[in-house]
Amino acid sequence: MKKLLYVFTLSLLFSCHNQAQNIPEQQEVINAEPVEVPLEDGKAKAYFASGCFWCVEAIYESVNGVDEVISGFSGGHTDDITYEKSHSGRTGHSETVEVIYDPEVVSFATLVDVYFGSQNPTQVNGQGPDKGSQYRSIIFYQNDEQKKIIEEKKTALAKELDATIAAEIYPFQKFYPVPAYHQDFEKRNPNHSYVRAVSIPRLNRFKAKFPHLLKEEAKDKH
Repeated sequence: MKKLLYVFTLSLLFSCHNQAQNIPEQQEVINAEPVEVPLEDGKAKAYFASGCFWCVEAIYESVNGVDEVISGFSGGHTDDITYEKSHSGRTGHSETVEVIYDPEVVSFATLVDVYFGSQNPTQVNGQGPDKGSQYRSIIFYQNDEQKKIIEEKKTALAKELDATIAAEIYPFQKFYPVPAYHQDFEKRNPNHSYVRAVSIPRLNRFKAKFPHLLKEEAKDKH
C-alpha cells in the first residue's frame, strides 16, 4: 500500500511539473517562427538549456571563442518570469544560458557538440540531481540552418547510444536573464556545497572529454 501511494504521489508530482508543456500556450511557443538575434560587434548568441544554469554557464565559459555566458530562462509561455515562478513548473520555461561567442573562432555546430557532450543526453526533465521541467534539456535554433545542425547531431547521437535523446528542439523566442546573484555563480562561490558536489565535477568531466576546445586559462583550473 505504501509503495502504491508513493508511486501515485510521484506520478502526480511529475504531472504537475509537466503540465505547462502540454497546454495550448506552450504548443504555440514550440510551433512559433524562430527569432534570429543579429550579430553585435561580430559576436553571435546561442541559447541552451541543460539542467542547472550554474553548471552550464561554467562549461561554456571554458570554451575557446566564447566571450561571455549569461544565465536566465527561456522556452516558456509567460513574460513575467521569475526564479520562483519558473520552479513552479507551470510557466514552461527552462533554466537557460545565453552564449555570446565569436563565430570566427567557434562554430554553432561545435557549441552543439559541447551541449551534448557535457550532459547525460538521455535524462528526461533534469540533469543529475536537478529534476523537474525547469531543468529539462532544450536546444534553441534561430534559423533553418541551426535547426538542421541540431537535428542531425541529435539523430546521430541517438544512433550511437541506441537510446532516445531527451533534448527538445525549440525555436528561440526570448531570453530572460536572472538577477546578478546567479551570474558567474560557480566562479564567485567555489566553496558552495552544490558547486563542489555537482557543478565542478560536471565541468571537469567536460574538460577531460574536450581538452582541445578549452581556453588556455581553463585547462589547469579545478
